[in-house]
Amino acid sequence: MNPPKTDARRHHDPQVRGFASDNYAGAHPEVLAALALANGGHQVAYGEDDYTENLQGVVRSHFGATAEAFPVFNGTGANVVALQAVTDRWGAVICAESAHINVDEGGAPERMGGLKLLSVPTADGKLTPELIDKQAWGWEDEHRAMPQVVSITQSTELGTLYTPDEIRAICDHAHAHGMKVHLDGSRIANAAASLDVPMRTFTNAVGVDILSLGGTKNGALFGEAVVVINQDAVSHMKHLRKLSMQLASKMRFVSVQLEALLTKDLWLRNARHSNEMAQRLAEGVRAVDGVEILYPVQANGVFAKLPHDVSERLQKRFRFYFWDEAAGVVRWMCAFDTTEDDVDAFVAALKEEMAR
Repeated sequence: MNPPKTDARRHHDPQVRGFASDNYAGAHPEVLAALALANGGHQVAYGEDDYTENLQGVVRSHFGATAEAFPVFNGTGANVVALQAVTDRWGAVICAESAHINVDEGGAPERMGGLKLLSVPTADGKLTPELIDKQAWGWEDEHRAMPQVVSITQSTELGTLYTPDEIRAICDHAHAHGMKVHLDGSRIANAAASLDVPMRTFTNAVGVDILSLGGTKNGALFGEAVVVINQDAVSHMKHLRKLSMQLASKMRFVSVQLEALLTKDLWLRNARHSNEMAQRLAEGVRAVDGVEILYPVQANGVFAKLPHDVSERLQKRFRFYFWDEAAGVVRWMCAFDTTEDDVDAFVAALKEEMAR
């Protein structure tokens, strides 16, 4: 059969690259091939398809025999559904002040999920038992939202990583207070690649109860999953997913992407590459006088401080975002398709603008 004709036209230059977000990258060719494989014919809707069923075994191979995956559309949806699943109506979530759920989800956990976020300032985006205790109190005070969950991000919004021992200490501390632990894993693959350990090493093996499993930033077209590890910690996940408008009718097209990433090592190859490009970028930037890297480069992001006017000129040549514009802090992200030439061209442009 000849391929179908289409009137669609390409509206962008595929040679243009930026460092604004790993969400800017397209889908990995192996993911697109998997989508084509899943297409055609009829499959049962709303998650009763063969691809979603097979995904369960794949997820258990990474997160243990009790793990169950609930595919969703996006990361905010994954976080809101997961946090609702482990809180009561009067419950609150302790998180870092810089956490994505606190600053980048448009208030969705609070407005859509009905959750109170209890944020804690951190130096590097990471919580500790001591920092958690700044908000872990007042369980019997009916005037205060009850702390029921600790949410951490791996890797963090500042590109830093928790070690498995650090997450174990958080889980032990949270559980001792009757709280559960949620891990926002939108870039969990980058963390595992950098730590050089399986994802289970810092999730089910150390006490994480529920996690948001990222796919989009690691080469998927769209789609994430809520992974329930501790079945006793949640109830009515299927109802919560539907209520939160995260139930895909043609779920096979979400599941098959996660299957393509996780069945073998595509998730790891993509993450390792984006991490390596971030290291190359950091190495090049360190050689430029007047540019300061603010945090350890442990995943696929580089946070730097440089003159504001330089950043504005550089943004006309490469897309990237200010992280704290008033302070002159920017964020540069690498993706699975970032090349060495992309990095070198950006560093060369930075040098040119700094020299002006």
